[in-house]
Amino acid sequence: MNLSISGHHVEVTPAIRNYLIQKIERVTRHFEQVIDVNALLSVDKLEQKAEVTIHVRGKEIFAESIDSDMYAAIDTLVDKLDRQVIKYKTKRQEHGRAALKHADLTDS
Repeated sequence: MNLSISGHHVEVTPAIRNYLIQKIERVTRHFEQVIDVNALLSVDKLEQKAEVTIHVRGKEIFAESIDSDMYAAIDTLVDKLDRQVIKYKTKRQEHGRAALKHADLTDS
């Protein structure tokens, strides 16, 4: 998995970098087939914004979160990503089961 973290009008400190890596590992526990992760952390006046794009086979999953605290924005962002990844994973699994079910019906 390739991980790219960049900051726009904010310095990405080692503490923020480690916190984000630790949180993204939660997403990769649910779905191991993550190819790339691109994270952008930005500050615009009093708003702290975190954006992440995850590249998986056949799809890109994007989420963003805005909060007054960067750590809170990252927490909310990872919750959104986690839900999206689980939804994508279950759709893939159901699609595979539907293909097997269809194959069983045509063989009869």
